[in-house]
Amino acid sequence: MSTFNDAAGKGKQMLPGGSKDKSARQDGYFSEKFNRVMDGEAYSDPVKLRRRYRMAEAKKNLSKAFLPTNGQKAMNGLGTFFGTIGGNVKAFSPVSKGGGSGKNPLKNVMTNPGKRGTGYGYVAVTLGKYPNSENMADPYDNDKQIYRKEVAQHKAQLKAGAFHLNMHPSDYFDGNPYRTDKPLPPLRKSADVTKKDVGPPFRPSNPGKVMGGMKAGTFEPYPLKSKDPYGIKDKRPVNVVNKSGRIFMPSQGPKTTPCKSIVNQNVVRSVNITNYRSVTVL
Repeated sequence: MSTFNDAAGKGKQMLPGGSKDKSARQDGYFSEKFNRVMDGEAYSDPVKLRRRYRMAEAKKNLSKAFLPTNGQKAMNGLGTFFGTIGGNVKAFSPVSKGGGSGKNPLKNVMTNPGKRGTGYGYVAVTLGKYPNSENMADPYDNDKQIYRKEVAQHKAQLKAGAFHLNMHPSDYFDGNPYRTDKPLPPLRKSADVTKKDVGPPFRPSNPGKVMGGMKAGTFEPYPLKSKDPYGIKDKRPVNVVNKSGRIFMPSQGPKTTPCKSIVNQNVVRSVNITNYRSVTVL
């Protein structure tokens, strides 16, 4: 049996070389050179952008970078100024000062001794000067005199009297009818009153009597019997009938029925159930 192309199975065959491992080199790819997805696009380096941003922010600083102060210093004992804000105070230094030439203090204020006397009724005893006679003239009613001068000066400046209106306001209502311009008669003397017989003095009546069950405190005597005898005021018709000729009888209200207790109902129900079951079994 002849085969097609016998020479193809003789000699060395095609060897693919096996699969290559992926590495940082270009050996693991089909192309020999790394091809970019977009050729010629803009490239932005993030590290370079961060540096530019820091440089732009640094130009905004007015001075050097802020550095915090050192930590708080601890005192190494009593009586020392190490660790304080102000530092050493020379005035509290225990070192003795050299004896230099000091200035002599000035003398105190010298005054004359106080004058004797209480001051009341004595001249030139007080601290201030004695007032002159010109300053002591003060009339007692000086304010009244000043007021009178002001009033006289005001009246002197007036040209005429007080201003009066030509039209006098009238009353809203009529005048008093009991008012008269005639002179009143002369008053009577007390002798004229005593001559007349006035009569006995007025005495108030006794207080009202209290009702004691017999009507004694009334103004008039109580009547022996009542004038209004007892009788039937409203006369109603007897034997009222309806259209059918019967006497009207109102309908009776609902009547009450005896109520059984819940316990009794449960007992009766249980007895009926047992009786029903016994009958069904038979």
